Amino acid sequence: MTQTVAVLGTGKIGEALLSGMIRAGWPAARLLVTARRRERADELRSRYGVEAVGNAEAAKRADTLILAVKPQDMGRLLDELAHHVTRDHLVISAAAGITTAFIAERLAPDTPVVRVMPNTPVLVDEGMSVISAGAHATTDHLAHAEEIFGAVGKTLRVPESQQDAATALSGSGPAYFYFLVEAMTDAGILLGLPRAQAHDLIVQAAIGAAVMLRDSGEHPVKLREAVTSPAGTTISAIRELENHGVRAALIAALEAARDRSRELASGNG
Repeated sequence: MTQTVAVLGTGKIGEALLSGMIRAGWPAARLLVTARRRERADELRSRYGVEAVGNAEAAKRADTLILAVKPQDMGRLLDELAHHVTRDHLVISAAAGITTAFIAERLAPDTPVVRVMPNTPVLVDEGMSVISAGAHATTDHLAHAEEIFGAVGKTLRVPESQQDAATALSGSGPAYFYFLVEAMTDAGILLGLPRAQAHDLIVQAAIGAAVMLRDSGEHPVKLREAVTSPAGTTISAIRELENHGVRAALIAALEAARDRSRELASGNG
């Protein structure tokens, strides 16, 4: 935490990361932020006590640069940083579909780059951030990225070749659960429950199931079987899910998400 870290493009994910770092003990004096709008910069300065600067100034003063801009804005940001970033920096990208090679070839030779795919639960400190090393990133660089993103959830190292699969599973993963909760809530209404009650029942069931998965160490099949009595209500529902090909649909959906991530990474956005 003796290094200076700059978050470039402090939107929702960038702010969640900034907030988590401060709660984890990073001194505000060691944190810089950049924002496109003056009003946003003033808001971050007031809320967190950090200094808001321009992108070039951030690169001159910080040791670690976290690029939290939208993928379509990455090229322009790198053009702005190119004359200020050296191999002594660590550059961390949190932009979906942007490869470490795309970033490295636009910066000084041998600049270490780490790619991170966080998901939106970082907003509530329950995120999963998947971390991959670029060609010149060391284990120390990876450990530093883990220290930063560990402030807002869990981290997992994977080879960059697995980032598209991780994006499909984890980066987009929360959306699948929201979709499922939405569908189950509608089913509850169809069965005669008020929307608010159906929502509360499903949300608590989801939270409880997730905690049991995390804490019990049991395989999900065993946990499902514990709920599934012979000739009972649960097995009747499971049969209908299988009849409608829900398992196959989920596999196909994740394959589609992986393929789209590959398209974005190749520049075919």
